[in-house]
Amino acid sequence: MRHTLYPKFLLAYFIFGVFSFLAVTLFVPRITRDYLISKTAQSLYSEASLISRTYAEGLYSSKASFETVSLQLDALSVYMDADIRIISNGGYIILDTAQDIGPNDTSSFIPNFDPSTSGASYYLTGDFFGTFDEEVLSVISPITSDYLTKGYVTIHVSMDDIEKDCNALLNITYISLVIIFLLSLIILIFFARLIYLPLKKITKGAEQYADGNFHYEVNVESRDEMGYLAASLNYMAGKIADSEDEQKKFIANVSHDFRSPLTSIKGYLEAMLDGTIPPEMHEKYLGIVLNETDRLTKLTNGLLSLNNLNTRGMHLDLSDFDINDSIRKVAETFEGTCKKKSIAIELVLMGDELMVHADKGRIEQILYNLTDNAIKFSHHDSVIKIETAEKKNKIYVSVKDSGIGIPPEDIGMIFNRFYKSDASRGKDKKGTGLGLSIVKEILTAHEENINVISTPGEGSEFIFSLQPADVDEI
Repeated sequence: MRHTLYPKFLLAYFIFGVFSFLAVTLFVPRITRDYLISKTAQSLYSEASLISRTYAEGLYSSKASFETVSLQLDALSVYMDADIRIISNGGYIILDTAQDIGPNDTSSFIPNFDPSTSGASYYLTGDFFGTFDEEVLSVISPITSDYLTKGYVTIHVSMDDIEKDCNALLNITYISLVIIFLLSLIILIFFARLIYLPLKKITKGAEQYADGNFHYEVNVESRDEMGYLAASLNYMAGKIADSEDEQKKFIANVSHDFRSPLTSIKGYLEAMLDGTIPPEMHEKYLGIVLNETDRLTKLTNGLLSLNNLNTRGMHLDLSDFDINDSIRKVAETFEGTCKKKSIAIELVLMGDELMVHADKGRIEQILYNLTDNAIKFSHHDSVIKIETAEKKNKIYVSVKDSGIGIPPEDIGMIFNRFYKSDASRGKDKKGTGLGLSIVKEILTAHEENINVISTPGEGSEFIFSLQPADVDEI
């Protein structure tokens, strides 16, 4: 069973929620309680220090009467909701806001009273040496006079009040945690809508492409990376589908171009063997067989050339050579063919010598293919112009005819392997449809370009570029 991404993300979300809840319930209460105790103790200690410097010191120095100090501390006790005591060094409670104690009453005694119990801290929790029936928070501030400690001011508040405040804060924390957890569900919704569902569609598309269905369309309309990925997959699938169609067309064209001459050869040979063609006609039909054999040879050589011509693996024998001289030599090879059709080749060359940096053999192959095409599709008594020029540190070679031209709908496909327009098939049944493909492959390996300008009924012009000889690298 395949595990999808969404349940994993959902599981991770709930695991995160559980761990967050455990962290809050295990650590936050203690941290909150310690914080409240510390803040309360700090506030109480400030009050105790103030009392020890004022009312308590006045009591010991006889500047204030016992009744006055008692009234003041009772008022503070009510305001602070705390118990305030003044304790002597010996542990006798001199004044206590929680009970009536006279000025000379020594009945209230704390036997184990030790102000140093709190250590470095200024507060302590517990029953304060057994004097409370509940847990209280206590602070102790010394009363000093003439650099001597006369007694101590202690303030006590119930820990129940602190616990209530702590629980109130914790309830707010828990509610906030639940709200955040619920609101974070929006992340799941956005994840499902913006990532999971588009990714699921893309995965489905990839499965369809793996099964060979390249016409399947991944429908993701977002404008983010997911949409771009879906569009890229659709584009890739379209290209693969086109490539597959081209491959089928390629095989069909190869089969057709091989089958036609083989059928002719077989037919003529069988006719000669069974006597349908008389012996005196054998020479004529053997010539036809020879022509068909040449056609098969040319087709096979073209296929071998295309198999070797690829932009990554083609080996180029680069050198500096005179392109004008190569053009002249190529033109001379077509002298006999041109005479049969009364076609003239006009050379418009830039200077006597024009040096380029390229693979001489490959470039002459380009010139041969382009000139051969120009002659093939030119009318009788016409002119083919081959021209060279230099513009913007580039050498341009043009082969122009005044023949049948190329229909506009065929311009973008003439460099495809085995492609022949209807006009070319009617004009020349012997063409292989590989010449321009070879031209394109060679120029691509040179990192150069070729363009075509054509008007049906008026002719075509092929223009390709080359590097001049003063450029060291292509």
